[in-house]
Amino acid sequence: MPPRRVAYLGPPGTNSEVAALRAAPGDELVPFPTITRAVRAVEQQLANIAVVPIENSLQGSVTETVDLLVHDEALAICGELVLPIEHCLMVHPGAPRESITVIYSHPQSLGQCRQYLETHFPDVRTEAALSNAEAVAIMMRTAGAAAIGPERAAEIYGAQILERNIEDARSNKTRFVLLGTETPPRSGHDKTSLAFAVAHDRPGTLVSVLHEFSDRGINLTKIESRPSGGELGVYIFLIDVEGHRDDALVAQALAAVREQANFFRVFGSYPAAGA
Repeated sequence: MPPRRVAYLGPPGTNSEVAALRAAPGDELVPFPTITRAVRAVEQQLANIAVVPIENSLQGSVTETVDLLVHDEALAICGELVLPIEHCLMVHPGAPRESITVIYSHPQSLGQCRQYLETHFPDVRTEAALSNAEAVAIMMRTAGAAAIGPERAAEIYGAQILERNIEDARSNKTRFVLLGTETPPRSGHDKTSLAFAVAHDRPGTLVSVLHEFSDRGINLTKIESRPSGGELGVYIFLIDVEGHRDDALVAQALAAVREQANFFRVFGSYPAAGA
């Protein structure tokens, strides 16, 4: 089988690249400047799959990825992996800590290091970049700058690491999903992700949907709400459940939810991380 083309949030040196290397060893990695561009590359057949972040243990969902799944039916989740995240503070080689006047990083990473930044650099401004790797590249050509990113970015761009493990919790992890056009067969240890909306002007509509799973002994591993993008106070609910959409009980529950929902979409069934 020829190597697949795997799209990811680039440039090289991002945590997304690290995730893509682990998810698709031996395949051709193709960087894109945004998550949306990486996903569109699969839709346009410029890549076979996209590896994109969807959830962080400190910052929650990655809204760009979630919104793409909610509003675009072209792709499905076909796999996942969980990557431990270690953030490093890096500077030009030899630059003193006292010279730092601005710190660049991806907004998610800045949020994951908020306590560290408030404690150690309360008067230093932060600037958002499209990716951690881009932040390091900008830092390397900017006087008085530092960047937050993974060790791999420091290796690629020749930066000096001043401090490691600056994330606010050592348990910091990011869940990545693989987006493609095919649904994997049942593995025996699967997860199904879906989104739905129910009438918001009647009591008990959400509880009724959740009972479709609990009454069948199906465990929910995640539930959250997102604004629908329409009327204020109207939400879309995102849930992950244990099991494959082809499992009899899961299929029954999904059919029952579809009947009750104003909006319904299955993002995919896929082997759960660690399966």
